[in-house]
Amino acid sequence: MASKSKMDGSIGAKNKQKILAAAEKAFATYGFKGTSVQQIADEAELPKTNILYYFKSKQGLYVAMLQDIMSLWNSRFDQVTEEDDPAESLADYIADKMTVSRTHPQASKIFAMEVLNGAPYLNKFFSNEHVAWMEGRVAILNRWIEQGRMTPVDPLYLLFHIWACTQHYADFSAQITSLRGKTMKRADFDEATRQLVQLILSGCGLTVPEKYAEL
Repeated sequence: MASKSKMDGSIGAKNKQKILAAAEKAFATYGFKGTSVQQIADEAELPKTNILYYFKSKQGLYVAMLQDIMSLWNSRFDQVTEEDDPAESLADYIADKMTVSRTHPQASKIFAMEVLNGAPYLNKFFSNEHVAWMEGRVAILNRWIEQGRMTPVDPLYLLFHIWACTQHYADFSAQITSLRGKTMKRADFDEATRQLVQLILSGCGLTVPEKYAEL
């Protein structure tokens, strides 16, 4: 039988994810100023006290939601080392970010609006964790370049291009739907992923992994 502490931890983790999902929906609908903790509690079907227990305040929940989407974006690329294969690592990173754009479009749009407004609630995070993450990923990309395993490119611009291309499918979905005449389905995202992997990897002098050659 599981211990009480483990059961409590499991319940807490589930509640947090439930609250974050409710917050994503509420903030996307009403914005930060127009959203109340009670609205989020109602959406999550949990007492307001539970929200405040886990996140302390509306601002704390908002920041946690933004950090959660960044964690999803970073995905497996967090764990990549210089010993890993550049083509596999970059292709998987692109695919993961495309998946998040498909499954969490509202969260991506909320994040985009936060950054467009000067990232007032993420300044501390940007100055610390985000910078440290970026420096670590840039260092690995530079090592791959030094080892002759990929074409010399500016790692910062490479990552910026990946972010711009993948997040476009969430942030500008209305434009894409208008131009295509229909919304994107799972198969459309798979094809867009394949095209994007081929485009970026070819620019880096890398061979496209077989699993992305045909999706």
